[in-house]
Amino acid sequence: MENHVQLIGNLGMTPESKQINNTLRTSFSLATNTVYKDAEGSKKTMTDWHNVVAWGKLAQTMNEYLKKGDKVGIAGRLVTRSYEDTGGQKKYFTEVVAKDLLLLSKKPADV
Repeated sequence: MENHVQLIGNLGMTPESKQINNTLRTSFSLATNTVYKDAEGSKKTMTDWHNVVAWGKLAQTMNEYLKKGDKVGIAGRLVTRSYEDTGGQKKYFTEVVAKDLLLLSKKPADV
């Protein structure tokens, strides 16, 4: 059995980084699109948003090279965590813990 996810999409925000226990953590949202035809045959696009997190060296690379709108490929695993909100209700969220990064946006031309 394997927990593996691969996504290709665009960053919805410039990555945010912080130090946690002397290890760099970088996170950002990633938008992926699915194109389909509705019942009338019209082309529709559905956007899904994914929370992505990376640690250590990969987090540093993402922090240095990524910005909002960049197209990237991410490979990693899904992790679901929970917390209690201020009202005492248990909330769950799922994020992609990245292990590999593929930069897909073109580099800006040298000026």
